Amino acid sequence: MSKADYMLSILWMLQQRKRTAAELAEALELSVRSVYRYIDALCASGVPVIADAGPGGGFRLPEHFSTAPLFFDDDERRALVQAAAFAEGSGYPYIGALDSAIAKLKRYSNDEQLLRMQRHESGMEMLHAPSVPLTPLLAELEACAAAGLTVQMEYRKSSGQAASSRAVDPYGLVHWKGRWYLAGFCRQRGEIRSFRVDRIVQLERSGGSFSRPEGFSARQFLLDNLLPGPDQQAALVRVIIASGEEVLNDLCSHWLFGHSLEQRTAGEAVFLLDETTLLSYAPYFLLPYGRSLQIIEPAALKRKLTAAAADISAYYAES
Repeated sequence: MSKADYMLSILWMLQQRKRTAAELAEALELSVRSVYRYIDALCASGVPVIADAGPGGGFRLPEHFSTAPLFFDDDERRALVQAAAFAEGSGYPYIGALDSAIAKLKRYSNDEQLLRMQRHESGMEMLHAPSVPLTPLLAELEACAAAGLTVQMEYRKSSGQAASSRAVDPYGLVHWKGRWYLAGFCRQRGEIRSFRVDRIVQLERSGGSFSRPEGFSARQFLLDNLLPGPDQQAALVRVIIASGEEVLNDLCSHWLFGHSLEQRTAGEAVFLLDETTLLSYAPYFLLPYGRSLQIIEPAALKRKLTAAAADISAYYAES
């Protein structure tokens, strides 16, 4: 057997009851010296093996060790504590369980591993935009999505509008740009739709059930509804923007322009945008860049940007 196999075998045997080095050596057909070496390796990996000396002594594990995480290396520990920092503040509904898991990981780590984790934990932090607390809603929606349970919800399309009642089969949740979205089958409309979770006024289980379509991705559904699909390519307009690398890198990292990028060369990028997005969203997004970029084409975008800048200028001149 490999070293890892021997270590796991010793661990499983110690989980059953206390054993002496001689008992472990006999059961595994090893030398007592090898047993001590593997136990040292277990301790170095964070397993709290207790050695009782004297008559009736031997090796044992704490009674609560059956729930301990095992054999996480340094990179895995670092990834776990830093991933928790990303989840906290995003509205992730199970942050309490995540904190408990991280606390458990630290509890069963030795002093050197704990110090290393603390250094990595303090070396990477996140700033999250303030958001409406949605933990109970998110937890209920996630549970219903996993169990295939239909929900009845009161949903408000926008601020100031009255909420409407609808039955929805929740397929999945997506966190995007600081907000949570639900993708699911709306039984009122008879089609899959997306809903902003912060606009759900009331939620309860309807008693119905559903089966989620095989291979369905809530993330992909949301993207497909934000961005033009292959069948819309003929209606897309080429947008050519010239600028320095820093500005172009910033544009290409944006969710819309990044997915619409057709070609990137030194000092220039070509995007494909549908006309509605081109004339309603793009001008106001590009306006803050000022003279740091140049729109090569289309002329319609230049005119729209000129009109938007003039409109803002006139507004502040009057006020």
